[in-house]
Amino acid sequence: MELSTVEITKIEEVGSGDRVCIDTDTELKLGEGMLIGSLSRGLFLVHSETVENPYVETRPFRVNAGPVSAYVLVPGNKTRYLVELKGGDPVLAVNFRGNVREIRVVRSKIETRPFLLIEAKLGKAEFHSFLQNAETVRLVTGDGRAVSVVNLKPGDKVLALVDKEGVGRHFGMAVEETIIEK
Repeated sequence: MELSTVEITKIEEVGSGDRVCIDTDTELKLGEGMLIGSLSRGLFLVHSETVENPYVETRPFRVNAGPVSAYVLVPGNKTRYLVELKGGDPVLAVNFRGNVREIRVVRSKIETRPFLLIEAKLGKAEFHSFLQNAETVRLVTGDGRAVSVVNLKPGDKVLALVDKEGVGRHFGMAVEETIIEK
């Protein structure tokens, strides 16, 4: 899978909402996570909870994914809403080199948490995602480092899957037509 390096343009606290954690049937590695975003044209590589920190034990089987309405990339180059995921569903684990493997959801967990709005761009393509405002939620850089969203600032570079211009998604499938998401 071809991931792109995108530039963070804005980070803003936006209040609380319902956040989904995806717990899987396997341990994820450093530099690995899932492609997640609020707009289908740009999905951030959200790192798994494999990084040691002073706040909680690592949970290498988990991705703290985002709000219930966010998309996650699943097999077949399709997206699903995070709220739809349940035990047994297939999802994709992706690492910073673009290597992909299919894994299974064991459970999804929804809890109310504070969110950040994170905006990014690549050329003319602009997109955003809501992610939990927590030290343990991280995006991935081009060299595989996990950067906490609380430390992100405009100008930082992270990895994302950016759809080519003119591609949208309808019922999770990529289609070539005009679809406007804001």
